[in-house]
Amino acid sequence: MRLYGKVASLRWIGYLVRDLRACAEGMCSTSESDASYLQTYDDVKDYYGKQLTDTKDLKTSACDASSKPLPEHIKKALIEIHADISSRYYGCGLTVPESLENCRILDLGSGSGRDCFMLSKLVGQQGYVTGLDMTDEQLELSRKYINYQMQKFGYEQPNVEFVKGHIENLKAANLEDETFDIVISNCVINLSPDKKAVLKEAYRVLKYGGEIYFSDMYIDKKLSEELTRNTMLWGEGIGGALLWKDLYQVAEEIGFSPPRLVTSRYLTINQELRDIVGDYKFVSGTYRLFKLPKELVKDQNLVTYTGGITGYEKKIQFDANYTFMEGQAVEVDEELYGILKNSRFGNYFSFQPHNIVSESKKGLIQDPFLFAEISQASNLGSCCESKSCS
Repeated sequence: MRLYGKVASLRWIGYLVRDLRACAEGMCSTSESDASYLQTYDDVKDYYGKQLTDTKDLKTSACDASSKPLPEHIKKALIEIHADISSRYYGCGLTVPESLENCRILDLGSGSGRDCFMLSKLVGQQGYVTGLDMTDEQLELSRKYINYQMQKFGYEQPNVEFVKGHIENLKAANLEDETFDIVISNCVINLSPDKKAVLKEAYRVLKYGGEIYFSDMYIDKKLSEELTRNTMLWGEGIGGALLWKDLYQVAEEIGFSPPRLVTSRYLTINQELRDIVGDYKFVSGTYRLFKLPKELVKDQNLVTYTGGITGYEKKIQFDANYTFMEGQAVEVDEELYGILKNSRFGNYFSFQPHNIVSESKKGLIQDPFLFAEISQASNLGSCCESKSCS
C-alpha cells in the first residue's frame, strides 16, 4: 500500500487543493471545499517531492505484514532497478497481476517509478508502461533513469513513460479511451476525495477485456462526520477508507464486472489512533475489476488452466476463491467464466460445457474482513501477483 503517515496526509491535501482550484475554473469533481488548505499547497509539494527520503515516518502496520512469496521473474526484475529509484519508493508490497507480456499498463500514482520499471521489464520490449503522478520531483527522478533501465533490460527503445496528472482526470493528461490492458494502483484511490471519478476514468481508458488491479484500505463501518474531518485520520489513510460494499456499488454503476477479491489482511494502528477511532477495524485489500464486452454471454462452465503464464506455469491463484492447477477442470461461477473467456486470460484456459447447475456462487468470499480472518487463522499473508496481451 502507498503513502501512509505524513505522506498520505500531504498527498490527500494536494488532491483536495487541486479540486478546489478546479472548482474555481468550473470543473469541480468533488464537493470538498475547505479553502484553508490552499495555503499549504506549496509546503505539501516541497515535503513530498524534496524532503521525504525513506519510509521511516510510516506509522501503520501497512508495511509490516508479510506477503505471498514473489515468483522468481518478479524478484529478478526488482533486482535490476536502480537503487535511487528503490530508495524513494513509498509503496508497500506489489500490485502485479498475472500474464503481463506485451501489455499496455497504467500505474496510478507512480511515485519514484519503481513499479513502472519493474513492469516495463515484465511486459517486454513490445509492451508499454505509463506512470502517472502529480509531483514534479518524483517525475523528474523517474524520468532520469529511463535510459539507464532500458540499457539494463537490453531494450533498444524505451517502453516506459511518466506523465504528470491527477487520477480523477486522466483525460487532462491526454490518456485516450480504450488504450490500456491493465490499470494498477497501490493505496492511492482511498486518498482521493472522488473515488468514483477515479474508477470511471480507469474504466474509460481500459480496453474491453482489461482490468484494474488495485490495493486499498477498507473500513468495517462508516466513519462519523467528525472523524472524517480529522486530518490525522486522513493522514493514516483511515479518513478516506472505503466500505467494501460501496466498491461493489460504484463498480456496478460504472459498468465494471463485480469486483474479485484477491487478498486481504488486517491492519493494526497505534494507541494514539485507537483512542480516536475506537473499535473500527481496517484491512488492506486487493481487488481486480474487469471491463467486459456489454454483449457478454455468461455461463457456468468448467474451465481448465492449460499452463503457460510466466511464473505461474503449474498453478495460478486468480482470486480469493479460485486457484487453478494445470490440467485440472474447475467449475467456476458465471462471472469468472465471462472474465476468463473475454480477457487476456482466454488463451490460457480451455472451456467445457457443464450441464450441472450448482450453488457455487453463493459460497464466494467477497468480504475482505472475512478473508483476512481466514488468512490470519491459516498464517497466510498476502499481497499481489503477474500475464500476456496480444
